[in-house]
Amino acid sequence: MRYDLITMDVFTAVAEERNLTRAAERLHLAVSAVSKRIAELEEQVGSPLLLRYARGVELTPAGQSVLHYARELRLVLGQMDEELASYSAGVKGHIRIHAITSALTQFLPGDLERFIDSYPQINFDIEERVGSAVVRAVIEGRADIGIFAEHTRNTSLETRPYRQDQLVVVIPREHALAGHSKVSFRQALEHEFIGPHLESSLYTLFTQQQAEVGINMRVRVRVSSFECMCRLVAASVGIAILPKTAIMQYLKPMKLQMVPLDESWARRMLVIGVRSTDLLTPTVRTLFEHLAAKG
Repeated sequence: MRYDLITMDVFTAVAEERNLTRAAERLHLAVSAVSKRIAELEEQVGSPLLLRYARGVELTPAGQSVLHYARELRLVLGQMDEELASYSAGVKGHIRIHAITSALTQFLPGDLERFIDSYPQINFDIEERVGSAVVRAVIEGRADIGIFAEHTRNTSLETRPYRQDQLVVVIPREHALAGHSKVSFRQALEHEFIGPHLESSLYTLFTQQQAEVGINMRVRVRVSSFECMCRLVAASVGIAILPKTAIMQYLKPMKLQMVPLDESWARRMLVIGVRSTDLLTPTVRTLFEHLAAKG
């Protein structure tokens, strides 16, 4: 069926006013023109849409359905007009991003800098969260885009590769492992650790690998900040396993050393997640494609 937008607007006015005369006055039309539009729509639908009384009208169940979709149609068309109009002045909008610390400290600032150069009218809300919280935020609609580690539990988001990071063992310069060119996870587990937050993607990864080798990590302190973890390592409280790029800035001032972690899983993939690529607004889709191209 082909529905006329003017007729749908007339029906919406009648449904909201519950009176043909008031609807005609609101639309600056003759009552006969409004009545004719409604009659033609009822004939097209094949069912009565209004119950007519001396003082007004009421909607039939079919009329309730038509009203619902007429309002949805106008809402979608309004959004389309707004988004298309934005292209005349350049893409603009507002994007909410939730991301794990690894992404925020290593990759996202530079990627957003280049994106903002091309789209200066887009604004952002960016929040740092552990992996599981990032996934929940996207699922619940509190974030448009989430960035988290590939191994983070996720069953309902669409994901694309984003970046890879390299995990290294961070130690004080005088530590027993300082002379090693590389260290296995099993070797690292012989020492006490500064551990990550219980809901973080690193904690999930370490838990899986501990089960593989059959040795538990001895954690003296748990903390979510990479900088704080490095400071505790510098104070000889324990060692840590952290993303290489994220801790480079702390090595020299804190007199730390990093040793490559000799495990295949030490090179991990970060991904971008959204609820559905088909439902992304043009603004969010533009950023999503920009970030996905980095993978």
